[in-house]
Amino acid sequence: MLFTPSFTLLLGSLLAIILEAHATPLTREQTGVVTLPLKRAPMRRDLHPQMLLQSLINRSHRRLAHMTGREEPSAEELLERLALREAHIAARDGARVGYAGAQLAGHPDSSADSTKTSEADTSVVVADKNGGSQGFSPIDAAALANNTLTPANAPKTANSLGLDIEANDVAYIATIQMGTPPRDFKLLMDSGSADLWVGAEGCKSTNASDCGNHVFLGPQSSSSFVDTQQPFQIQYGKGAVRGNIITDNLVVAGLQLPNHTFGVATEETNDFTSPQTNFDGIMGLAQSTLSEQRALTPVESLAKGGLIKEAITSFKLSRVADQKNDGQVTFGGLDTSKFDPQTLVTIDNVSPKGFWEGAVDAVSLNGNDLGLNNRTAILDTGTTLLIVPSKDAQTIHKAIPKARSDGQGGFTVPCTTNASLALTFGGQSFAIDPRDIAFVPLDQNNPTGDCVSGISEGKLAGAQQWLVGDVFLKNAYFSTNVGKNTIQLAKLI
Repeated sequence: MLFTPSFTLLLGSLLAIILEAHATPLTREQTGVVTLPLKRAPMRRDLHPQMLLQSLINRSHRRLAHMTGREEPSAEELLERLALREAHIAARDGARVGYAGAQLAGHPDSSADSTKTSEADTSVVVADKNGGSQGFSPIDAAALANNTLTPANAPKTANSLGLDIEANDVAYIATIQMGTPPRDFKLLMDSGSADLWVGAEGCKSTNASDCGNHVFLGPQSSSSFVDTQQPFQIQYGKGAVRGNIITDNLVVAGLQLPNHTFGVATEETNDFTSPQTNFDGIMGLAQSTLSEQRALTPVESLAKGGLIKEAITSFKLSRVADQKNDGQVTFGGLDTSKFDPQTLVTIDNVSPKGFWEGAVDAVSLNGNDLGLNNRTAILDTGTTLLIVPSKDAQTIHKAIPKARSDGQGGFTVPCTTNASLALTFGGQSFAIDPRDIAFVPLDQNNPTGDCVSGISEGKLAGAQQWLVGDVFLKNAYFSTNVGKNTIQLAKLI
C-alpha cells in the first residue's frame, strides 16, 4: 500500500516517539537488561486519537512481553500496526490522521440520535436509555493538551509522599531527596518494576546534546555519592538509558536511607531528555526479585533498616478531574483515612516473578456478570490502560451501550457513557468510574461525542491474564506487602 508523503512523515514521527531506542540504539554492556515502565509522551493534539491509542497499545505490548518473558514485538511489527491503523481510519471515512475535528465513520455526531452501526462495524450497539455522564471533562482536556503536572496536596499521614498527576491521569510522580546535601528529585512511581534510577551529572542524549532540564546526581552535587563502576542498561518499550550503579543517601517521605544502591544514567535516548518529560527518574516498587541491578527497592531497604515495620507500599491515585489532588503513596502501612476498612480484602500474590498479580473472582458491568471467571490481574501503576485478551475485550464492549470495535484492537465508547465495569477481588467488587473508561474524545471539539475506550485488547501470557493499570487503580486503595507476598484492596472514601 502506498502512503502519502505527509503520512509517511507523520508515521515516521510516531515511530520515533515509540521506538526511540531502536532509532538510536545504545551499545549493549555486559550486564542485564532492566525492564521499567513506559514513559508517556504527551498526547499530540494534531494526531488522530486512534493513532494515539495505537501508540499506547504498542507500548503495552512491549511491556507485556517483558513481564511474561516472551519475545517483544519488533520495530517493524509495531510500524506495521500503525500503518494498519491509519489505513483502517482512511478506509472508513477518509479522515486525515490529524486530531482536530476527526470523526470515524459509524460514529455519528452526538447531536444525532442514532443507534445503527455501519456495515464495517462488528460490535453490538445498544441505545443508552439511562443517560450518562456530562461528557469528557474540560479539566481533563486542559491537562491533556498542556501535559500538565498537577501537584498533590501535602499528605497528613506519616511516611507518605504526595502523588502529582501527569496530564489526564496517565502517570503519578512523587518527590524524594537524594545526595548530600539533599536535593529534590521527581520520580515516577511504578508497581510493575523493581529498579531505581535518575540522570547522572554530565548525562548525554543519543544525539550528543545534554539530557535536558532535569535534576542530576553525581560527585559534584553530592559528597556522599559513590560510583561502583558497575554498568547497567535499561531497555524500555519506549526509549533506553545506560549508566553506572552507585550508592548515595536518600530521604523517602522523611525517612533517612543512607548508602542505598541504585543507578545513574550517563546516556539517555532523546525521549527522556525532552522538556516535556515531567520526571527525573523512576522508582520501581515491585519485589526486588525483579531487579536487574540486584538491589533492594527503597521500601525493602526501609524495612530492613527498621525504619518501617514491614515492606508495605500503599497507593491512593487521584483523578485530575476531581480536583482533590489527594493522591499519595505510603510506606510501611496503610492510610485508613483513604478507604473504608469494612471493604478491605487481602489476596495472595500469584506471580512467581515478583509482579503484583491477584486472582479476579468475577467481572461485571453495571451489576451484570460477564462470565469472565478465573482471570488474574497484574496491578501496575506504571500502565495507563486496562489491557485484556481479545475475547474478553469484545465481551466487555458488547455489554457497553454504543461501544464499537475499531477492528485494530481498540474500542470507542460514548463520552457520556454510564457503563461501569467492576472487578471482584477476594469477594469484594470494585467498580471503575465511567469517566475512566472514556479515555479521550475522538473529536476535541465534541466532548459529548465518542471517546477512545480506556480498555483495549492485547497479547498476554495466557487467555486469562489481564494487565490492569491506572484506569482501574484510580478506583481502589491498593497496597502491597513484600514480606507476606500479599495484595490488599479497599474501596475509597
